[in-house]
Amino acid sequence: MGLLVDGEWRDQWYDTAKSGGRFQRQDSAFRNWVTADGSPGPSGEGGFEAEPGRYHLYVSLACPWAHRALIFRALKGLEAMIDVSVVHWLMLDQGWTFAEGPGVVPDPIGTSRYLHQVYTRADPRYTGRVTVPVLWDKRQGTIVNNESSEIIRMFNSAFDGVGAKPGDYYPQALRGEIDQLNERIYGTVNNGVYKAGFATTQEAYEEAVGPLFETLDWLEERLDGRRFLTGDAVTEADWRLFTTLIRFDAVYVGHFKCNIRRIADYPRLSAYLRRLLAVEGVAETIDFGHIKRHYYESHRTINPTGIVPVGPDLSALVGV
Repeated sequence: MGLLVDGEWRDQWYDTAKSGGRFQRQDSAFRNWVTADGSPGPSGEGGFEAEPGRYHLYVSLACPWAHRALIFRALKGLEAMIDVSVVHWLMLDQGWTFAEGPGVVPDPIGTSRYLHQVYTRADPRYTGRVTVPVLWDKRQGTIVNNESSEIIRMFNSAFDGVGAKPGDYYPQALRGEIDQLNERIYGTVNNGVYKAGFATTQEAYEEAVGPLFETLDWLEERLDGRRFLTGDAVTEADWRLFTTLIRFDAVYVGHFKCNIRRIADYPRLSAYLRRLLAVEGVAETIDFGHIKRHYYESHRTINPTGIVPVGPDLSALVGV
């Protein structure tokens, strides 16, 4: 995991020494929005109108943040409107790459070898982490947005007028509840597993792992009598949680030391995960080969040997 500094790539891991061993995620830098008519969104500049074929999505099949975007692309039927490049699962001294491998889809726009070259194509002086997902505008030749929570909001509604499938996963009546769920789940679960896994002191690890399982216990209780987090209808909050849950037993339990309980030990969360997995198009967005090999082979500070465990057997949890 590296970063760009004034457009120059540096192979540099997160500096947790300054934060007492705590992992601190950097905010995304590109915050423009695709809108139905090209008007400005909640942040950034306007000029990005929803048009079929105009935008390209860069993802990793391993990354839970990029997985959100792939799910919304499938839910809204945007596959023919927004094409995709998929990086290699192994992220070492050059960060995300387009090296050959099963499931890798090269960059058709700039024929980049590395994802950081996509960033410098948009901003030759860019400083910051090089992350996925990335939404690229072919017309303006730049990155629209690299914040997953905003990309899924765009996919949810911006393309409705040009042929997207019906379905609103952020309905007006539930926005307050969804936002509250997102806030807690992001801080303690989505990002909580990383705060536990990337911690470099015992104190920082325990600060993260405790709230993680408090929230999982709370979610298990919340699902008593509910099919989804807000009731009978699936919403954005469910999909944001899903991409962490589907990786939990395969990776986070062992690799990130989030081993107090497995998702398989939670009857309601396990059933909930299976309900989400059964939604049309979702299973096709999951690649456990990329997921397991990325984490176990790439994070050499955590797993120096790069050995990928054979287990766990996920058949009882997800039916695969």
